[in-house]
Amino acid sequence: MIIKPKVRGFVCITAHPKGCEQNVLDQIETTKRRVNLPNGPKKVLIIGSSTGYGLASRITAAFGSGAATLGVYYERPPANNKPASPGWYNARAFDRNASKSGLYAKSINGDAFSDAVRQQAIELILQDLESVDLVIYSLASPRRTVPRTGETFKSVLKPIGDSFSGKTLNTDKNEIYQVSINPATENEINATKKVMGGEDWELWIEALSERGCLSKGCKTIAYSYIGPEVTWPIYKNGTIGKAKEHLDVSQKRIQNHLSLIGGSAWVAVNKAVITQASSAIPVVPLYLSALIKIMKEKGIEEGCIEQINRLFVTHLYTGSQSGLDPEGRIRVDDWEMREDVQSKIKELWPSLNTDTLYSLTDYHSYQTEFLKLFGFNHKMIDYSKEVEID
Repeated sequence: MIIKPKVRGFVCITAHPKGCEQNVLDQIETTKRRVNLPNGPKKVLIIGSSTGYGLASRITAAFGSGAATLGVYYERPPANNKPASPGWYNARAFDRNASKSGLYAKSINGDAFSDAVRQQAIELILQDLESVDLVIYSLASPRRTVPRTGETFKSVLKPIGDSFSGKTLNTDKNEIYQVSINPATENEINATKKVMGGEDWELWIEALSERGCLSKGCKTIAYSYIGPEVTWPIYKNGTIGKAKEHLDVSQKRIQNHLSLIGGSAWVAVNKAVITQASSAIPVVPLYLSALIKIMKEKGIEEGCIEQINRLFVTHLYTGSQSGLDPEGRIRVDDWEMREDVQSKIKELWPSLNTDTLYSLTDYHSYQTEFLKLFGFNHKMIDYSKEVEID
């Protein structure tokens, strides 16, 4: 069938198999150029491995360190003559290209919050790998069912305490407008912490440890974001921020646990990048459009793969403790948060409106990279040709 992009709000409801594979191939080639870690990880579990930072982590471990990887994700396969989700195509492309390179790569498509998938991963590790020396936790989901209680929680993107009013970007109409969001209730705050906090990360590490699946000196890392003041009302000081605070607390408990085997647990604060998750957050698409322009002008723009390449090379596998903030988090957002970058954002922000959107930001690049997440806008692919969806 011929597949064209169909965008609804902050998501594209179609995905192109060839384009998604090209995304993976591009990240593999970037990693081969930038990363060579003979002392890097060798057996890696990636929880949330099909898109964004999770996919970039799997590619970096495999093609930068020769690691065997087990990926866990929850993606929609093709059905009823409809394409699969982009993450499903990404995962298939990764497995195929890892196999071609002689690398172990297996994947589990299921709810990573469930005990069943956790146990499936453990059994596969024991059968094929014996143990893992790196666990990446990179889940991004709007809801979570807690296995021990059966209760389902839904996260929200809301401020806390006071209502929020500020600029945001309607990516359907290419218009900047004022958005107002009422504050979250206490139940919504707690639900967001349940979904996006560190509780499930802890459950994974506990389960892996109990079955002897963690190698001596095993590392684990979860990803976070703080961002600049312009996003704080809806992010750092909002419901997501509370979830990320919970993630920091979980990191300390996991660190205490892993210290018994000489291991370590980290939270990495990453740069704002264009992902399916970030496109849903008010203010962030507009901020990203301005940020891309500024960082490109300074020659320091990074996407997911460049960020994770740098994380592995500069922080995780050099023995260096540089780049930590006072809370002990790894800061890979350091270039984004440079004073010269953020001062330019503050200077531009009051002047951003629909008329200046394309002149003062790089919204064109935002649009291009957004559609690439779904396999579109690759120059080397002829989108007028028929393609198999399975």
